[in-house]
Amino acid sequence: MNAPNANLSLVPFVSVENMMRLILEIGVETCMVEIAGYIEEDFRRWSSFDKTPRVASHSDEGVIELMPTSDGIDYGFKYVNGHPKNMKDGLQTVTAFGLLASVDTGYPVLLTEMTILTALRTAATSAVATKYLARKGSKTLAMVGNGAQSEFQALALKSICGIENLRLFDVDPAATKKCVANLKEAGLNITICATPEEAVLGADIVTTCTADKQCATILTDNMVGAGVHINAIGGDCPGKTELHKDILLRSDIFVEYPPQTRIEGEIQQLEDDYPVKELWQVMTGDSEGRTDERQITLFDGVGFAIEDFSALRWLRDKIAKNDNWQHLDMIADPDDPRDLFGMIERERARSA
Repeated sequence: MNAPNANLSLVPFVSVENMMRLILEIGVETCMVEIAGYIEEDFRRWSSFDKTPRVASHSDEGVIELMPTSDGIDYGFKYVNGHPKNMKDGLQTVTAFGLLASVDTGYPVLLTEMTILTALRTAATSAVATKYLARKGSKTLAMVGNGAQSEFQALALKSICGIENLRLFDVDPAATKKCVANLKEAGLNITICATPEEAVLGADIVTTCTADKQCATILTDNMVGAGVHINAIGGDCPGKTELHKDILLRSDIFVEYPPQTRIEGEIQQLEDDYPVKELWQVMTGDSEGRTDERQITLFDGVGFAIEDFSALRWLRDKIAKNDNWQHLDMIADPDDPRDLFGMIERERARSA
């Protein structure tokens, strides 16, 4: 197969099938470790990016969003939805696709599925946050919510942060059973818990990742002890939260992009000027992360476009070295850029 971008009218496209092949060739954990590296690299050059809260269209059934950003060289966006009601119909709660383009020409250079890629980058981002914020030597993860994201979260924290013990709870026992089956060869000590209280007992890290589009209380204040790091991943739109407000008031809170997180994250429960820290500043040393063993740290992760940009950059680099992609005839590119109509007429002549 010709190298990607050899013909600007043909856009490299990564289908779901090819994404799965790529991941299986590389290994799921290795993919997330590599994507985490790209995320750290891009967070360290945060100021070079255009930044805006995602553009969201809400309905009673869910939300459809666009997440754009650019570093002045490449432009990327992701289309993503969140429809919790889909699960009962046998459909995914979240689906996504994305595009990377050249700022110089405006031409797309990559189009890809991002349902799977989003799962990888979300877990990689949680692991990066945990790496900087959790106590050193943390070994036990409690995962509250055992749906489509849970295995990725567990494996990313295992590979990047050294987690050895996994405690699982979900209101649906079938979800937990699925998670256990999928992780049976992962090298984790897995405990199935009957309640969220049981799951978080003795955990160093707690990750909440539930799908309901509503304000919920997955964790109450009395469940969170000193020194715990929390990844709050499931609350990602207005009116949807997972943590009791009192937990926020006891925690040092770290976010991706405050203007977006104040709309969508756990901190929508707090005053608009409530102090939070930005994760990228912890990475660059401009802000303190964890300062003592008893501190409660909270990563209020809602997902931000720069993380998707990082994942797209990773994928572009990967497909340059293998054949897990195909050309998509996507851009009309006539020999004479002023004669788009003539290109159609010449096709008529060829087809006659």
